[in-house]
Amino acid sequence: MMRVALYCFIQCTWGAIQSALGLIYFIIHLSDRHYFYHGAVITEWNAKSSVSLGMFVFVTREPFFYDKLKNKYTMEALSQRLLVHEYGHTIQSLVLGPLYLIIIGIPSALWGFLPNYHTKRRTKGISYFSFFTEAWANSLGERVTGQKSMENLMID
Repeated sequence: MMRVALYCFIQCTWGAIQSALGLIYFIIHLSDRHYFYHGAVITEWNAKSSVSLGMFVFVTREPFFYDKLKNKYTMEALSQRLLVHEYGHTIQSLVLGPLYLIIIGIPSALWGFLPNYHTKRRTKGISYFSFFTEAWANSLGERVTGQKSMENLMID
């Protein structure tokens, strides 16, 4: 219990910028399903992608890449791995504090959404999760939760 309280305290102080943004998204998506996961507030939303903002994690209900991986993973297993990955981003927020959005958020968004990076990943067989922001989130999420993350799955 003390660990969760410390997690929340640090996210609301050292990680205040991204947690404030997360709170705004949380309020906007108040009618969606919410639950706690290792101290983080998880929201399942209808967006195609997932995002972590401080202690707030927004995970897609149905990962857009499920069709590519359904022969290997159930929807539940893939969603759990994605949750561990996104939780790893919340640990990055704990470590980096006010630098999180600059060091993790912006590069991650560019890596994920710029068309030229999408094409590069697809044509060269590069995993989205090989980028430093994503690989580090996988590692942290696995270390803290003891569960498997996204590894180097191909989702493009």
